[in-house]
Amino acid sequence: MASQATTFTSFFLIILVFHLFSAILVAGQSDCNVNLGSILSAGDNNPPWLSPSGEFAFGFRPLLHSNNEDLFLLSIWFNKIPEQTIVWSKNDHPVPKGSRIQLTNEGVLVLYDPRGVEIWRAQTGSNGGSSCAAMLNSGNFVLMNRDSSYIWESFRIPTDTMLPGQRLSMRGNLTSRQSETNYTDGRFQLRMQGDGNLVLYTIFLPTEIVNGAYWTSNTIRANSSSQLVFDEAGYVYIQQANENIRNITQRDMGSNQDFYHMARLDFDGVFRHYNRPRRNYAADASSCASSWSTVQTTPENMCRIMDNLGSGACGYNSYCVNSDGKPNCFCPEGYSPLDPLDMHRGCKPNFNLPSCQQGGWESNVEFVEFKQLNNTDWPLTDYELQTGPEIDINTCKEFCLRDCFCAAAIYNGKSCWKKKFPLSNGRQSPDLNKTALIKVPRNNETSLCPKSKDQSTLVLVGSLLLGSSVFLNFLLLLTISVVLFFLYRKKLRNLESSSSLHGLRRYTYKELEEATGGFKQQLGRGSFGTVYKGVLPSIPKRFIAIKRLDKVEKEGEKEFTTEVSAIGKTHHKNLVILLGYCDEGNNRLLVYEYMSNGSLASLLFGISRPHWNQRLNIAFGIARGLTYLHEECSSQIIHCDVKPQNILLDEYLTPKISDFGLAKLLLSEQSRAARTHIRGTIGYFAPEWFRKASITVKVDVYSFGVMLLEMICCMSSVGFAMGDQYEEEEALIDWVYDCYSKRKLNKLVENDEEAMNDMKSVERLVMVGIWCIQEDPSLRPSMRRVAQMLEGVCEVSVPPRPSGFSSS
Repeated sequence: MASQATTFTSFFLIILVFHLFSAILVAGQSDCNVNLGSILSAGDNNPPWLSPSGEFAFGFRPLLHSNNEDLFLLSIWFNKIPEQTIVWSKNDHPVPKGSRIQLTNEGVLVLYDPRGVEIWRAQTGSNGGSSCAAMLNSGNFVLMNRDSSYIWESFRIPTDTMLPGQRLSMRGNLTSRQSETNYTDGRFQLRMQGDGNLVLYTIFLPTEIVNGAYWTSNTIRANSSSQLVFDEAGYVYIQQANENIRNITQRDMGSNQDFYHMARLDFDGVFRHYNRPRRNYAADASSCASSWSTVQTTPENMCRIMDNLGSGACGYNSYCVNSDGKPNCFCPEGYSPLDPLDMHRGCKPNFNLPSCQQGGWESNVEFVEFKQLNNTDWPLTDYELQTGPEIDINTCKEFCLRDCFCAAAIYNGKSCWKKKFPLSNGRQSPDLNKTALIKVPRNNETSLCPKSKDQSTLVLVGSLLLGSSVFLNFLLLLTISVVLFFLYRKKLRNLESSSSLHGLRRYTYKELEEATGGFKQQLGRGSFGTVYKGVLPSIPKRFIAIKRLDKVEKEGEKEFTTEVSAIGKTHHKNLVILLGYCDEGNNRLLVYEYMSNGSLASLLFGISRPHWNQRLNIAFGIARGLTYLHEECSSQIIHCDVKPQNILLDEYLTPKISDFGLAKLLLSEQSRAARTHIRGTIGYFAPEWFRKASITVKVDVYSFGVMLLEMICCMSSVGFAMGDQYEEEEALIDWVYDCYSKRKLNKLVENDEEAMNDMKSVERLVMVGIWCIQEDPSLRPSMRRVAQMLEGVCEVSVPPRPSGFSSS
C-alpha cells in the first residue's frame, strides 16, 4: 500500500509540473499577436500590428514632407494620440508603396521591396528563427522563440527615442534624425560608453566619424557594467551594479498613469524628456493639454555648450540663439543658408571669398563695409588679438579692413579679435557683451575686375579691324544693329513679364519653376492649392512661399487679376504680404513672403506648447488682422477659411493671416468638400454654410471663435472628436462651455502654469470665444468688437449657451 501511495504521489507531481510548465509556456506565448506568415504591405490601408492595449502600433507610416508621396517608413508609433508620434523606425530604408514586411514561415522578420527583393531582416544571430512576434504594451516589438525568450527586440536597436522600460547598454547609442521630418541619421549621437560615461557627440556625415563631445555625465568607472535606464515612472538615470549613480532626469515627469513618457535625441542635438496626458478629452474632459510637453532638456543651452572646434550647433558662418532650450539658427547679413531646408547646416557667403589678390573686393576699402551684430560672438577661429585702452569699435573695424585675411572682427569694449573663414560656433545672447563686425562687399560688389590690359588689347584689335576695310566696317555696323534690335525686343518682353499690378511683380511660370527647383520642396497643402518654398535669383537672401492654385472656375479665371489686385492693396502687419503672381496659360500662382515659424497649427498642436502670453499676443494679432479685412481695407474681404493652418508665424511669432481673398477663386465643388468634415463634427465652418444661408463676415467670426478656444487649451477641435475607440463624440466647443458653466475653467489649462496664474484672462477669452460661436450670426460680435473685448477695452457680458451643431 505504501509503495502504491508513493507511486501515485510521484505521478501526481509529474502531472502538476507538466501543467505548470505548460501554463508558463502558454503565458509567454499569449503575448504573441503576430503569427508566422503574417504580412503587412505599405500603402494598402491594412491595419498595423497593435499592442494588446492598442497604445502602440508596428507597420508602415507615410513619409511626410517627402518629394515622393509614395514613400513609407517601417515604424513603431504611439497609436492612441492624434500625433501618432514615431518612436522607432528603419530610417535608412524608406520604401515605396507595395513593399511588405513579413514574418516568414521560418520565423524570420524580412522587409521586401515591391518586386520581392529583400531589403532588410532582423538579425537574430545564432538564435535561429522565431515562433511568433509581438507588439508589446511597452512599445517594444519582439521576436520570440518556443521558450518565450526574446531573440530580437526593437528596444535593443533604438533609433533616436527611448521609452519607459527601455535600457541603453554599454556601447549602445541613440542617433538624431537629420531634421524634424527627415528620419535618416543626423549629426548627433548619445552614447553609453564602455567606460561608464554617458556622452553627447557630434559626428561627421556621411562618414559618421566622431567629432567631439559637447556634454558628458562624468560617470567614468573602471571595470564596471553601466547602462542608461528609463524606468516605468518616467525617470532616466545611469545605473552601475544595480546602483543609481547619476540622475539625468531632474524634474517631475508626472505619474505614468496620467502621462505618456518618452526621451528623444532631437535633430538639433538636444536630449529632451517629454510627457503627454494619456486621457482622451472627448470622453474624459479632465484636461486639455493635448500635445507633448518638454519637461527637461540636456543640455539646457545648446548654443553655449558647444565650444569644441567644429561647426557648432548651427553650422559654419551661422549664429545660434537659445530659446527655451531650442537652438535657433540664423545667417548674418550677406550670407544665406547652405541648405534652405535645414538651417542647422550653416551659411555660405553671398560673395566671393577674399583671395588677397590684387583687384579683389577686399583690397579696396571703398568696396568694403561692416554689418554689425550686437551681443554676438564666434569664439573660435581667431588668429590675432589687439587690446588696449586706445581700441574702440572704429579702430577694430580698421584692423579688419586693412587685413585681407580678416572675415570678421569681435569687439568687447577693450579688445578686438580678428576672425578667419569659416566662422565657427557662433552664438547670440543678451548677456554676451560682444559686438560682431561682419566684413562684406559694399552694394554686392564681389570683384573689381581689373581688366585694363585686356580691354586695351580689345580696343587695339578692334581699331585695326575697323580701319582695315570699309566692308568690314559696314559688316560690323550691320551686326551691331541686329544685336541691338534683338536686345530691344528682349527688353520689351522682360518689361512686359515684369509689369506690376498695384506694386505686385508679375512672374513667368519658368521663373517660379526655377525658384522652387521644379516645385520640389512642399511646405503644405490647403483648400486652395499647394505651397512650395523657393528662392528668387533677384532676392537671393530671402525665401519666398509660392502657392500653386488648383484649377479655378472660368469666372475665377476672368476675375483672377481683379482678385489679385484687391489682395495687393491690403497692407497690415497681421496679413501675409503678397509679393507677386503668375497668370500664364492655365497656371495661376501667388508669391508670398516666407514665414519661418510655419503655421499656428504646428505651434499649437506640436510637441511643445507655446507660452500663455504668446498665445494671447497671437490671438490679439489675428483679431486685428480680421478687423482690417472686414472693415478697414478698400474693399471688404471675407476670408471664408479661418483656421490655424492659415495663420502663419514670422521669426518673432507675429501672426499673419494667409489665403485671404482667395475664396472667389475656389471651385464650388472644392469649396463644398472643404466644408464637409469626415465625421460631421463642427469644425471651423459656421452653421450657415450648411443651411445655404447668405455668407457674411460673421462666418469668419465663428471660425475665429473655434480657433480661439483651441488656442486656450492647445487642442485641435477636429482631433478632439476623432477617438475611434470611443463610442460617443463630443465637440470641443460643447466641452468648453460645459467647463465654463460649471466654473471649472482650470480643466481647460491643466498643467499650464502660466495660464493657471492668469485665470482672469482665461475666463475673458473663453467668454469671447463662446460669443463668437453663437448659431445665430446676429448674436456674434463684429471682429472689431472681438478685438476690443480680447484686449480688455470693453466689458464681456455673460454669453448664452451656443446651440449644438446637430440642431442646426
